[in-house]
Amino acid sequence: MSAAASLRRIWLCADDYGISPGVNRAIRDLIERGRLNATSVMMVGPAIERGEIEALQAAVKASPRCAIGLHVTLSAPFRPLTMHFRPLDGDMFMAFPKLLRAGLMRRLDSEFFRNEVRAQLVAFGEAFGRAPDFVDGHQHVQLFPQVRDGFVEAVSEAAPKAWVRQGGRNLPLAQRLASPKAMVLDVLSAQFRRRAARAGLAFNPAFAGAYDFTRAADFGELMRQFIEGLPEGGLVMCHPGFVDEVLTGLDPMTDVREREHAYLASDAFARLLATSHVTLA
Repeated sequence: MSAAASLRRIWLCADDYGISPGVNRAIRDLIERGRLNATSVMMVGPAIERGEIEALQAAVKASPRCAIGLHVTLSAPFRPLTMHFRPLDGDMFMAFPKLLRAGLMRRLDSEFFRNEVRAQLVAFGEAFGRAPDFVDGHQHVQLFPQVRDGFVEAVSEAAPKAWVRQGGRNLPLAQRLASPKAMVLDVLSAQFRRRAARAGLAFNPAFAGAYDFTRAADFGELMRQFIEGLPEGGLVMCHPGFVDEVLTGLDPMTDVREREHAYLASDAFARLLATSHVTLA
């Protein structure tokens, strides 16, 4: 077996393209360096004008195995594309903890979410001239009860060849219990996978990348843990970016994005991929 054949190919996906110009620049920089092979785009973000779309397409053209997906956004402080969407908080989507609680209590109407996801898929198609390679969700909203029904229906109707992101890990139970946040994603993802499979949608076999963004974690060590044991086709989520005023006005994840970018652009990350026998190519 050749060395290339023995490498595991994984997805390293940068979320939130479109949330701010600084985040967009950081993601394009990593794509051009060959340090990402996927990014997902927020069609309701404030930095998604024509120039930002064309700049992303140019970056990906130089790295043709980089996938572009739709980052379905259904939580505050963003606003829906569809009229009469419910529930809302003022003119914005609900905050994601409220949305999750409402779904768990079966207080949502999946039809509103189906229509909004379809609208965001249409917006992606108009911007890029094609359907997305994959579809995921900002703050994992695609996994939420009732939301997932509308999400899966919309994707299976409008982009049936796209794969969808599930957030479940492929780890022994003892390791999974070490992260309560990731355990929640495991539970939600089990039901999401069943729903997606019934609809005939493909999904990633395993997921990594969730951690406490509020703490100054050693991102290099986290990446080692994320990659370790990840199977072929597994996905690591990341959030690189350069902080700007647009970002600070929208999202609490600021400096952590710059730390992620710095590590992913570094020689240390290239060495980690090599020693882990992992490729993004």
